[in-house]
Amino acid sequence: MAHACRPAAPAGQRRKTRKSKLARREFLRLTFSIAAFASLSRPAGAQVYPARPVRLVVGFPAGSTPDIVARVVGQPLSEKLGQQFLVEARPGAGTNIATEVVARAAPDGYTLLMAVTTNAINVSLYPNLDFSFIRDIVPVAMIGGAPFVMVVNASFPAKTVPEFIAYAKANPGKVNMASPGIGTTAHFMGELLRMMTGIDLVHVPYRSSYLSDLFGGQVNVVFSSIPQLIEHIRTGKLRALGVTSATRVDVLPEIPAIGEFVPGYEASGWIGIGAPKNTPAPIVEKLNAEINAVIAVAGTKARLVDLGVEPIPMTSAEFGKLIAAESEKWAKVAQFAGVRPE
Repeated sequence: MAHACRPAAPAGQRRKTRKSKLARREFLRLTFSIAAFASLSRPAGAQVYPARPVRLVVGFPAGSTPDIVARVVGQPLSEKLGQQFLVEARPGAGTNIATEVVARAAPDGYTLLMAVTTNAINVSLYPNLDFSFIRDIVPVAMIGGAPFVMVVNASFPAKTVPEFIAYAKANPGKVNMASPGIGTTAHFMGELLRMMTGIDLVHVPYRSSYLSDLFGGQVNVVFSSIPQLIEHIRTGKLRALGVTSATRVDVLPEIPAIGEFVPGYEASGWIGIGAPKNTPAPIVEKLNAEINAVIAVAGTKARLVDLGVEPIPMTSAEFGKLIAAESEKWAKVAQFAGVRPE
């Protein structure tokens, strides 16, 4: 049986069909190329960050306030972002070991620094390091401020800040001030008071706890984080004279601010998060937004307040301005006191 032959399409229609297929192929090729270019042109890892665990490097031992704060903030960040935020304690050299670890890490957002007031002090205290906190660490987010408290042993004659200043002036070289070490925040808070009032304090740095000597009267005064000594204050074993923040704090409402007697005195500690320089801006912005959201949650905020840290959300730029101002402030104190690292 003969097969019926389909009539051939006119030449003009065949040309139109071929052009239509070519146009469709060209459209698909261009669409794919544009999509591929767009994915390549965005900062690497910005869309999927974090895709693996993130290290939070702390320059203090496990169990210290910065270490605990890192865990308090790291846990909800892990839950929100789907990757673990692992706390790594790298104590030593006045936080310089931890800072160098982060400064030399890849700028990909997977190694972060728990930055504290000591980092700003170290800018002037250690000017010849191979790395720089200001130059090599990008401010990511502020977590909060941490007022300290000025405390004397129960047998010390002064019961107020004015009485302490008067006693120190009347007994030059006889008032001993303990601290966890040269260049620590506690040390510089005392030096700031000395600079602003003209009193004479003998600095006694400790490598371990100074509490037994403070209780026994071998040393007379310390500037300490509030949680560390609050129970001893409440039981009367130690006497709080003033808090270092510009205003009184809720946890010790009856204790005046030192600034009420020494105008302009303010020396709160602070804690935040930094990253290696050249970390992509989208990663910094994402971390900033997530950290600000975490510290605003009631449960996290309450845990931070219990640690003596008042949550203070900031943009990364605002945090950077704070660090610059703090570095300048403590440089003046270091110059006045003639402080040199141990």
